[in-house]
Amino acid sequence: MNLKLFLDQILNGIVLGSMYALFASGLTLIWGTMKMLNFAHGEFYMLGGYALYFALTLLDVPPLVAVLFAIGVTFLVGLIIERLVIHPLLDKPGWEVSPLVATVGISIFLQNFALKAWGERYKNVPYFIDGILDIFGFRIAYQRLLILAVAAMAIGALWWFLKKTRFGMALRATAQDREAGMLIGINTHGIYMMTFGISSALAALAATMLAPIFLINPWMGLSSLLKAFIVAVLGGLGSVEGAILAGIVLGLAESFAVIIFSSEWKDVFSFVILILVLAIRPAGFFGKKEW
Repeated sequence: MNLKLFLDQILNGIVLGSMYALFASGLTLIWGTMKMLNFAHGEFYMLGGYALYFALTLLDVPPLVAVLFAIGVTFLVGLIIERLVIHPLLDKPGWEVSPLVATVGISIFLQNFALKAWGERYKNVPYFIDGILDIFGFRIAYQRLLILAVAAMAIGALWWFLKKTRFGMALRATAQDREAGMLIGINTHGIYMMTFGISSALAALAATMLAPIFLINPWMGLSSLLKAFIVAVLGGLGSVEGAILAGIVLGLAESFAVIIFSSEWKDVFSFVILILVLAIRPAGFFGKKEW
């Protein structure tokens, strides 16, 4: 492996890992706050991709407006689904199982809705920024640099939102002790609804950044959800910081697996890393993090 190829794979791994981190952050945010696994998270990713496609093709708006439109639409869908499906299950017996079954049902419904509404044909969108940056023979597409920049800003904004804002403090208080939060006047049901919406928006943002590279289709959320679960477990369920670190690690590992073995082996490599890490540290990189 020469130096150029080595540097290429590092950068590609960081770009891919940043999207894994962004996507998995929404999944682990829901677990940390609501203590539930959202098996429909991949379908919010899929909806974000389709919303971007139709904003660009039917509405003919600039890419920035299309991205904001896709995030906004998916955020609203997340709020509606939480209120109509998840909210009625709160404070009911069987909370450990009922959201899992409900989100699996949502996933099946949204996937089949997309298939019926938009068909099985794959759709693609153009790069937001054309061209390739060439520095001393080291080449990378501007689109990938944009992905890295957006992921860094989004993750930084999420960290600031959780740590520095009044809502973020209320969310962390609810995650630590819901009953105590209710006693001091926190609207925990409102926190849950907004958490679901934010998680959906993060999935949509990841989809809008990756849509120019990967095709949009009704099944695109399934493989992404699998990677998000791997990242969330590696980082430690409930830890956003862990999801960020695990996403970068997984992205780098997959990039090098492609050139050392082949692209067919990268998913196997992901599971091998998961097994090895859990064998050494069952709670993941950051364990069970309390905000």
